[in-house]
Amino acid sequence: MTMVARGGRWVLGRKDEGYPPSLELLEDPPEELRGIGDPSALGAPCISIIGARRATPYGIAVAEIAGRVAAECGLTVVSGGAMGCDCAALRAAARSGGRCVIVSGCGADRVYPASSSDMFERAAAGEGAVISLEPWGQGPRRWAFPKRNRIIAALSRCVLIAEAGVKSGTMSTADAAVEMGRTLYAVPGSIFSPQSAGANTLIANGAAIISSEVDLEVRISYDYGCLRFVGAQGPTPSGRILSALTANPMRPDDLARALGEDVVHVLNALSDYELQGLVVHLHDGRFSPSAPAFEGQGTIATG
Repeated sequence: MTMVARGGRWVLGRKDEGYPPSLELLEDPPEELRGIGDPSALGAPCISIIGARRATPYGIAVAEIAGRVAAECGLTVVSGGAMGCDCAALRAAARSGGRCVIVSGCGADRVYPASSSDMFERAAAGEGAVISLEPWGQGPRRWAFPKRNRIIAALSRCVLIAEAGVKSGTMSTADAAVEMGRTLYAVPGSIFSPQSAGANTLIANGAAIISSEVDLEVRISYDYGCLRFVGAQGPTPSGRILSALTANPMRPDDLARALGEDVVHVLNALSDYELQGLVVHLHDGRFSPSAPAFEGQGTIATG
């Protein structure tokens, strides 16, 4: 799918004004960046927020909280624009009035994946930028994405991992960030969730732990010297069932046993929560808090 470039195409060379000096930290800095949108977005204070493509509701909620808080602190959010955590962070930042930079693994005039077209269009319209190392018109190529990941790590002073498995593109970006001396933030997840194993490993190896909105706000204030302009959201309804599911998504019978409750009572409560949009029924029969439920709790670590 070819994108309409309302913001106009541009090319930045290494010697051009506006070329991000942070890219000089790369072992082999790109000679040119191709982009659409507002090139000045590259010169603003940036935070990269990335995570799993096949994100859980927890991961989506974490990315949304991070994107919103970053935008409210005046930071530009950088990601690869992938489905899952990347695009969730971009959309949340945009809803909060923030700017976004998408580092594409295709040509900057191509939308990939199609599910992220709204954010590509918004950035291209001048509310941020879409940039790429690849030629105009080029579609996805597997070898292009590791290069893209290093640009994501280099552009920002700090990189936040919302959710990640051990073997993933997110982890390769985290490794690149560490090599370049970037500050790494990671959000802890359940020890039972493979999608959180990478983030938990990063924390064990020294990444800054982000377990609440306040944690993130304080870290951003410390690392960027800026303050948030909007207060944190208030809590949403919680209870023993939602608390248990926050720690580990479960099937109704397992949940009933864990809580010592009658399974009929648990099923009725889950039905009510599902109607309220507080839980989602996963494909394997387990229930998990929905992204809005996670976000409303204010705490983004597992209970």
